[in-house]
Amino acid sequence: MELNNLNQNQLEAVEHLDGPCLVIAGAGSGKTKVLTTRIAHLIEQGIPSYNILAITFTNKAAKEMRDRLNVLVPEHHAFVGTFHSLGIRIIRENVEYLNLNKNFTIIDSDDVTSLIRKLLKDKGYDPKHYAPSYIKNRISFIKNEMLTSSEIETFFNTEAEIVAKNIYYAYQEKLRINNSVDFDDLLNLPVNLFINHPEVLEIYQQRYRYILIDEYQDTNEVQYRLSRLLAKKYQNIFVVGDSNQAIYAFRGSNYKNILNFEKDYPQAKVITLNQNYRSTETILNAANSVIKNNKERKDFDLYSDLGKGLNIKYFRAYDEKHEVKQVIDKIKDLLTEGFKYKDIGILYRTNGQARVVEEQFLAFNIPYKVVGSYYFYARKEIKDLISYLRLILNHDDEVSLRRVINVPKRGIGAKTIEELEKEASKQNVSMFEAITKGKELTFKNLILDLTKESENLSLTELIDLILEKSGMQKELEDSANLEAELRLENLMEFKSITASFEERTGSVNLEDFLEEISLIADISEHKVSDDEVTLMTIHSAKGLEFEVVFLVGMEEGIFPHANSLLEEDGLEEERRLCYVGITRAKQRLFISNAKRRMLYGKDNLNMPSRFIKEIDRNLIDEENPMLEVKEKIDKNEFYQEQDADYKNGDIIMHTIYGKGVVIEVSDKILTIAFAKNFGIKKLMKNHKSLHKLS
Repeated sequence: MELNNLNQNQLEAVEHLDGPCLVIAGAGSGKTKVLTTRIAHLIEQGIPSYNILAITFTNKAAKEMRDRLNVLVPEHHAFVGTFHSLGIRIIRENVEYLNLNKNFTIIDSDDVTSLIRKLLKDKGYDPKHYAPSYIKNRISFIKNEMLTSSEIETFFNTEAEIVAKNIYYAYQEKLRINNSVDFDDLLNLPVNLFINHPEVLEIYQQRYRYILIDEYQDTNEVQYRLSRLLAKKYQNIFVVGDSNQAIYAFRGSNYKNILNFEKDYPQAKVITLNQNYRSTETILNAANSVIKNNKERKDFDLYSDLGKGLNIKYFRAYDEKHEVKQVIDKIKDLLTEGFKYKDIGILYRTNGQARVVEEQFLAFNIPYKVVGSYYFYARKEIKDLISYLRLILNHDDEVSLRRVINVPKRGIGAKTIEELEKEASKQNVSMFEAITKGKELTFKNLILDLTKESENLSLTELIDLILEKSGMQKELEDSANLEAELRLENLMEFKSITASFEERTGSVNLEDFLEEISLIADISEHKVSDDEVTLMTIHSAKGLEFEVVFLVGMEEGIFPHANSLLEEDGLEEERRLCYVGITRAKQRLFISNAKRRMLYGKDNLNMPSRFIKEIDRNLIDEENPMLEVKEKIDKNEFYQEQDADYKNGDIIMHTIYGKGVVIEVSDKILTIAFAKNFGIKKLMKNHKSLHKLS
């Protein structure tokens, strides 16, 4: 086997045979190449391939490693897979110790949620009050942290946690009766098996004498224990990772596992792979200068032989739309230089930031794809919210009624809806009108109340009211998992759309608003092409690379995220995330932020991210596109300084609708009759589009 295509440090790692070894592998340093070449080298040195265990975190990474290894060693019997695939093998080979039959089943995530919902009802708990997803999250925490019964009793003491604890015990009993395991059991059961049956552990220690683990910084407690147990006898554990790229604490990962490796294995050999084969010197120096501000890290700097490259471009825009327009201008320049759309990645901290990028890209005909998320207007929660708005506007909209009559779940099933259909057909009225009883009448009254309230509310206030009164917001807040958090984030971002519409037009007309977003939503159902800009969160970008990267929204409170300032080690995790974002870029890196940003329906003035200041000044070229736009820090562009004194009968002039007559006045809203082609409109009282004529 040829080893001369490895650098000196890679070669040292590959040729290491016995004893523990820690490989600190920086971004783009060829760690997968080292892992696969090392396995092939072990086999070449006479180690039986069936004595080799290689573990990584995703099926995709495991497949890539297997494919590479099959080229180097076409016939081998090494185990290359994920922690969970290893766990399944161990369980299937030892069912008699685990009170399972050989035909046990693994229940999926949806089945777990359904089972928890049933157990809540069986025990008299209201699933609306104690969200099944929250209970599921707590059960997963118990298993992944391997909490004992006494630890559960000690730590689970709030009202919600006591419910979670009770459901956990009932859930475990139900799994036992059903001869089933869940995804967390695939690791938890093997660890307990090894602890309780040392003779079984001995078999696997003999079988897997050489252990290789990828992305060791992402291991959680149960994965860490499994690795330690397997490696305890022969100590031939070879781990690869980078504490600077540990960004999954929210999933239970503990980056300190890699920092403590030398304490766990005092005889460990440590090898650093710090030559990066991806990025220019400038990009790597920027990443190094940011990450050195973290205290909890291995001290090493990445370097590159790919040349200095161009400086990082930094610009501060006026607002979020101006920021994206600047990005679009830069993309157009890049295309003239020969780059393609697919060479470009737009990275942001939170999913909510994607919406304005999508809208601007659609407006300027920039092809794009969103990774790790649906297009904004195609997301379930956004479609649900829009259906509520449509139903408030038009009670006879049966499509919208069907969509949200049981969102969030109200116990209105398909049979009830079918009976409602028959009754509506019999009376020759709409389904909404046919509702006279049951839980569906409570829903009808909710829509009627929202319709009445909407007459004196702005669109943004109406969104808040719908989210509160419908129960959509509470359901997601109670869920306490990442998916629910992202969905709630998207709903809050919808308020940015209504607020922007109100600012621009002065209108609070629901009909006008729905007409406008219907056009945008229709456009966004665009075709997929092979040449598109990629939009994604930095978390999703881990392991990827782009010729050109735009890190957008680099502002205090966004990145670093405001929540990180409230958590222990939160800021250091955000800095590691910044390091990951920077090192995704191969040739060019653009960093941007906005002085004013509408996010989640709130208009904020934000300071530039502290991470920008941490980059050495000589690595950045700063542009100032704000000089090209009029400074508009307050909202005087849209609103008058003082409310005009309006009364019924006043004649007004509107910049779009022309002359009209005031027919109703409230605290914030004017109802105005315009010419018949525009009709009656509700407008913000102090908007600059309005002028009183008499």
